[in-house]
Order: sequence, then C-alpha cells, then structure tokens
Amino acid sequence: MIKVGIIGGAGYTGGELIRLLINHPQAEIVFVNSKSNAGNLISFVHQDLIGETDLKFSNSLSFGEGRGEADIDVLFLCLGHGDSRKFLEENNIPDGIKVIDLANDFRLNQKSEIRNRKFIYGLPEINKTEIQSAQSIANPGCFATSIQLGLLPLAKANLLNEIYTTGITGSTGAGQKLAATSHFSWRANNIQAYKTLTHQHLGEIQQSLHQLQNSFPLAEENSEALSFVPWRGDFTRGIFISSTVTCKLTLAELNDLYKDFYKDTAFTFVSDEPIFLKQVVNTNKAVIYLEKVGTKLVVHSALDNLLKGASGQAVQNMNLMFGLEETTGLKLKATGF
Repeated sequence: MIKVGIIGGAGYTGGELIRLLINHPQAEIVFVNSKSNAGNLISFVHQDLIGETDLKFSNSLSFGEGRGEADIDVLFLCLGHGDSRKFLEENNIPDGIKVIDLANDFRLNQKSEIRNRKFIYGLPEINKTEIQSAQSIANPGCFATSIQLGLLPLAKANLLNEIYTTGITGSTGAGQKLAATSHFSWRANNIQAYKTLTHQHLGEIQQSLHQLQNSFPLAEENSEALSFVPWRGDFTRGIFISSTVTCKLTLAELNDLYKDFYKDTAFTFVSDEPIFLKQVVNTNKAVIYLEKVGTKLVVHSALDNLLKGASGQAVQNMNLMFGLEETTGLKLKATGF
C-alpha cells in the first residue's frame, strides 16, 4: 500500500483528493493536515464522507521514517498558490518521500527547483516517462490542462501561430473561501469575464506548447501569442474551452492527427460528435471536439476542474510514480442527468 499524507485537506481539492484515496485500492491515508480544522473529523468538514472515514485532521508534522503519522511514501500539497514553496522551505521533507504539489509554485521550469528537489510538470499526455521516474510533481492547473489538451497535437505538428481561446469554469475553481463572486446569490443566473488576457496559467500553457513546437514562444518572450479570456459560470464544477486557430489542414486530416496523438492516453478522448460538460463532470476524462470553417479551426475541450484539472490528475500522477496502472482508483462515472 502507498502511504499518503495530505497538507491542506479542508478545501475543494483536498476534499476531492481524500474522496479518491479512500476508495483507491493501493493507497492508505496516514494523515490529513489542516491548521484551521485540527482535531475535527474529516467528515465534519467534508460531510459526504460520513461513514467512510474516522480520520481526524491533524496539525502536527514530524517527517521521517518511523515517526508515526508522517511515515509516508508520498505527500500531497493542497495549499494556496505561493504556500507550497513556503511550506517546503520551512519543513525538511526526506528525499525518500515523493511530493505532488497541486498549486502553481513549481510549474514553470525556471521555478521548478527547491532545496534538493526538481519538480516535473505533471501532464501525463506529454511527460509520462518523466513522471514515472520523478520524485516531485508540479500538478498542472485546471484551465491549463484543458487548453493544452486541445492544442498539443497542433503543437506536435508545428501548426500553431496565434491562438485565441475562451473558457468557462464552475464556482469550485475559485476555491472554498468565500468571496463576493463565489456566493450563490451572485453566481446564480450570472456570468462574468475575469483576468482577461492575464490569467496565471498562461505561462505553463505556453511552456508546454513550446516543449512540442520550439517555434512557439514562451510567455516571457511573447505574451500575445496566446490570448485567453476566462469566464465565471453559474454551475459548480467543470471547464469548457473553445480555442480558435488558423489551419489549412482539412477537418478529416485534423481528426486523424488528434486521434493518433491521443491513441495511447488513458483519459483524453477525441469525439466525432459535439461535446458537453456533463460528459466529463465527476470523471477524470478530458474530451475534445473539432470544428472547421474555412481556414479557422475551433478546438473544444472539456474536463472536470476538480478531477482531471486537479485532484484526479494528481492521483493519476501518483499511480505513474509508483508503477501502478494509470487508471487505478479513477474509473469514475459521469453524471449524465
């Protein structure tokens, strides 16, 4: 059994990770740390877990072999952006413990190292071999995952120039802490653009596209190569992306290109029919659909922001790191209605 520790288990991604690992056949949760909920039952905070676990949140840390609750194989960091780096600076995690960070602290190559750790960008569709031998993983962002999966085959074929993309996300993408735009009374029957052209995931997206297509610029080289307008939606979970590029290939050629690129991936699928959000909510799947008018190609992609966009992908990475079948514990059912 893989012994697991979780730091920051009271939020949306932490709760989703706990739900997955409780039912994972090869994982055992040793501790879940939360400063704000130390001593409380996990099911007191994540109330759907009543009857499924008697674990309580802890606030003590003592890393090292044979030291009780922290005798673990892998540590998940479900902290706020910027807090993961601070945590690793303040706590000496033994080299033998693998680390999977769900924040954005280590996703960019120039920020991927701390102490004796080098973080690998955890997108299995392009970095599977590196993930399998990694000690530390920077889990991709939710918008970043969905946008990248829609564009990676084009990058591999050296077909990308300027990209215009828009996407809508559910309220869980904003985190559990209440804000003016996350209250039900604000979200219901409402929609809003936010972080127009400045979203924090732009850097990691361009980095991955550059990895496959060297001519595509990094964000620091050309921040206008990828224009992204995100939207807040009036639903709880899921992301739907539409990316527009100019491309001369026929739709048939493009579908063949995409299906060949993803033919050996565990969770990414190319659809011949229009896609919709309910296909992916509550699953670790990403689905893609292509439309073409003239020279304009629109790539639609959808996923669950808390699963393939966060905790599900983190478990997928854990499976790869420990030599398990990639889909272990992640064969989840979509909510059709």
